[in-house]
Amino acid sequence: MVQFPLFEVEQWMDKYETAAKCNIAETCCDSISFQDLHSFSNPTCTSESISTTNFLPLSFSTKLTYGSIRGTIALRQNICRLYDSPESSLSQVTPADVLVTNGAIAANFLLFYSLIGPGDHVICVYPTYQALYAVAQSLGAEVDLWKFDVVKGENPSLEDLKKMIRKPDADGEGGTKLIVINNPNNPTGVVMPEEYLLELASIAHESGNIPILSDEVYRPIFRPDIVAPPSIISIYEYGISTGSMSKAFSLAGIRVGWIVARDPNVIQTCAQARDYTTISISQLDDAVACAALHPPIASAIIARNTELAANNLKLLDKYVNHRLVGARYVQPQGATTAFVQFWNPVAGEPVDDLEFCRELMEKEGVLVAPGSLCFGQGKDFKGFVRIGYCCSTEQLQAGLEAIEQFVKQKRQL
Repeated sequence: MVQFPLFEVEQWMDKYETAAKCNIAETCCDSISFQDLHSFSNPTCTSESISTTNFLPLSFSTKLTYGSIRGTIALRQNICRLYDSPESSLSQVTPADVLVTNGAIAANFLLFYSLIGPGDHVICVYPTYQALYAVAQSLGAEVDLWKFDVVKGENPSLEDLKKMIRKPDADGEGGTKLIVINNPNNPTGVVMPEEYLLELASIAHESGNIPILSDEVYRPIFRPDIVAPPSIISIYEYGISTGSMSKAFSLAGIRVGWIVARDPNVIQTCAQARDYTTISISQLDDAVACAALHPPIASAIIARNTELAANNLKLLDKYVNHRLVGARYVQPQGATTAFVQFWNPVAGEPVDDLEFCRELMEKEGVLVAPGSLCFGQGKDFKGFVRIGYCCSTEQLQAGLEAIEQFVKQKRQL
């Protein structure tokens, strides 16, 4: 029987997020409404007119069947546009290279379920979203954690990766089956730049064309001074990218994600496995995602969220560096999250982050995520707290002000 460990960050969010006065643990860019979505294509739209204005590629006369099982061609074409890379030596991706899923979490699960089995060897970056290593472990794989330096904000060592990779035996059996990355990274906000990715792809190629799964849900939210790296799809023939509408596109409520892979066997195997679970996504979700990814609208959403991230990061930086006593971090280069460590200046050691986050929620109603519980398997990243800084600026300001007062009160005890 497959045994899944508790998914700690999701358990934490489920326990507290509806009761929180101020949720700055959330990692989506500030969510948008139908009204907001329509306004990106029609600035004169009002709440009265939206119900009679058809901006979705789905009419009221459409029969609500299962729809296109792998996602409509229109949606998959729009997803392909996200991966356009004229500089790439590889061919551009096509709708046949795309499988639409119920969020990126389903995309990643399908990939592990389809590609990984008992005894297989997987290498995954750490810290990261727990599902990216725990699902493989639950399926009986042996997972080596490839570690970021969270204190310095540095990517995992490629030399360490070379040492971790296992070679297949004489019969071609065994060996490392999958390398898993998350770019930009949750929770640290560290970005793997193009040069790093090219070397990573070269190592994977020279080691037997090991597939690289890159969870890219936070792409393309990058700090303004960071050169946006290419998707793994654009530089490695055996790359696999997963993405979603939840984070960078502010539409978590429609539960739409995708797998992009040039290897037709990957798409086919995942599609066949999905026949046993959700079969397809909702026609309604497909239609909303298709509208949001229509090039002018998608560009407007990303422009809005990139500006939001840049402005909110300045606010967060001011608090961490000047107003939150005992706080320190490496400024994130991308994504929507910061990994902030709080120190007890009297004891000269990190705070108990789980106790810190519980008390902050109970006394101030502010929700953040404890690093050791949610990302460190209960033992690593002591004192670290994940803050999602791409909520509304007003909510972030309120949350940081409350944390400042909370920290001051704790120092007086």
